[in-house]
Amino acid sequence: MSFSGRVEHLIQELNEAKASTKEDVERFRIKFLGSKGVFKDLFSEFKQVSSDEKRQFGKQLNELKARAEGQFSSWSKEFSEGLVANEAHDLTRPGMTVAPGAHHPISIIKDEIIDIFHAIGFSVAEGPEIEDDWHNFSALNFPPEHPARDMQDTFFIKDPNGGQDYVLRTHTSSVQVRTMENEKPPIRIIAPGRVFRNEAVSARSHCIFHQIEGLYIDKGVTFADMKQTLEYFAKAFFGKSKIRLRPSYFPFTEPSAEMDVYWGLENELDHRITKGTGWLEVMGCGMVDPAVLASCGIDPEVYSGFAFGMGLERSAMQRFQIPDIRMIFENDVRFLSQFQSAI
Repeated sequence: MSFSGRVEHLIQELNEAKASTKEDVERFRIKFLGSKGVFKDLFSEFKQVSSDEKRQFGKQLNELKARAEGQFSSWSKEFSEGLVANEAHDLTRPGMTVAPGAHHPISIIKDEIIDIFHAIGFSVAEGPEIEDDWHNFSALNFPPEHPARDMQDTFFIKDPNGGQDYVLRTHTSSVQVRTMENEKPPIRIIAPGRVFRNEAVSARSHCIFHQIEGLYIDKGVTFADMKQTLEYFAKAFFGKSKIRLRPSYFPFTEPSAEMDVYWGLENELDHRITKGTGWLEVMGCGMVDPAVLASCGIDPEVYSGFAFGMGLERSAMQRFQIPDIRMIFENDVRFLSQFQSAI
């Protein structure tokens, strides 16, 4: 068959070519566009065509090859999209098992405490984890020589340009300071968040942990108001209504106290977590020091308030019987999956 006859036959084959399956598309590719396909042979024979015919047949072959490539591309896209659509709507295909998610134990405790205080009018406030000296220390009555400023307790961040140094916040009390600076009383907030202390990591302590602190400032707020609020919290969170307040010291509250909940001594676990006393230490609290109010622009002659704060890890470990605090931070799926039922 002459070269022109082969070209005419190729045109006829392309006109008649059809594809109803993905396999037909692949056969089309192999026949016309493969390394041993029709166009490969024709371009080899094209070298022997006379010079007068090369221009005509060369242009014709290029157009036919482009047509074949376009047809192959169109069919490939059509069958690919059709396959995906069919798979998406094939109700006979076996389903995919999706494991249920789980809340982190810290999130469970935090959300529960937020809900408890939200019910009595407390809103959530947040602040930066990298703080300046004023918000983390000075505004809270920490003088320059206070032990908490020591490098053994705080992660300091030096400014490479020689400017003000910063710290990773050691408590969420800095959020209270920012709130008092930017809002006018009455103020009723809780401040949950991550804090940092330069401490050795062990089964019972970590250099990273979570706190949730509360602040209430208004006219005529008294120590009795604080006690009633904490009694409400103890009953809602622990299911215990008996608390005690032991004298303590915090630079930013005066007077200050530690709050304990009477847990009881009904079993061996109760003896262990209360060290045989029946009392479980829960949080620190106290009346906001007038100097702190004044430093934040609030008149201590007009307003008073109380503040409290607790660590979330201790409550999570007690609630879920977690033996090692490091498990909370390792993100081990085997550990986290155990809290699915707590959602």
